[in-house]
Amino acid sequence: MTAHEETNPGSPAPAPAQAGATPLLEVRDLWAGMDGKTILKGVNLVVRSGEVHAIMGRNGSGKSTLAHVLMGYPGYEVIRGEILLDGRDLRSLDVTERARAGLFLGFQYPVAIPGVPVTAFLRAALRAVRSQDVPPREFRKTLAAAMREAGIPEEFASRPVNDGFSGGEKKRLEVLQMLMLKPRMAILDEADSGLDIDALKAVAEGVNRGIAAGIGVMLITHYQRILDHVKPDVVHVFLDGRVVLSGGPEVARQLEQRGYEWLETPGDTASPASPATR
Repeated sequence: MTAHEETNPGSPAPAPAQAGATPLLEVRDLWAGMDGKTILKGVNLVVRSGEVHAIMGRNGSGKSTLAHVLMGYPGYEVIRGEILLDGRDLRSLDVTERARAGLFLGFQYPVAIPGVPVTAFLRAALRAVRSQDVPPREFRKTLAAAMREAGIPEEFASRPVNDGFSGGEKKRLEVLQMLMLKPRMAILDEADSGLDIDALKAVAEGVNRGIAAGIGVMLITHYQRILDHVKPDVVHVFLDGRVVLSGGPEVARQLEQRGYEWLETPGDTASPASPATR
């Protein structure tokens, strides 16, 4: 069955916004895939400013696909559904336009760019998002403030992007980008992957500073440990391209103890979950 042939077995309707709490990111009945294969099968999410939503699930369950589809990564096809940021439908926008609208993606595997200093990279990114040049004095001031917030030493700025970086340094650079660009919504794909305890705490501290500034965060992770430092408002569990359970931080602790088998329902392909509300 191809991406165009599969039908919706009955996914839940998106959660209504709370009174007085305007949704920042709304994902409504999102079906998407690539190369004729359906991967996301009716995803519903509502994230508000300053909220943290953790996305958990087995490998291949659709977590990274969700991140790429939201960001408009080439090769993925939205079959149906809506992606709204501040009420604006993003589906017709390319990656750069989505970034300008306020969406940010921190990569699971950041790539190295030999010969390009971090400062030049960040200034180019800031220029692209703002659609105008950034005066040198303003850029230096913004960079210095963001580096202090991320706990990154000054010499970091002159190094080539991710070239020879440790896993922790790569993830801290992703957080530095987030703090520099000040997006409305940040999607962080396994920001804790490959980090030791000290690096994990440093990355989490940077993420928390962004949250305190009002950035909404979607944190994709396999493990409870980062959620000990970045407290989620809602935890969503993905299985087979669907959200099968949404709840509070206790959901992550249950997964740590019980794995995913208890959430599987043999013979029920829909396995709908009630969308999370606050």
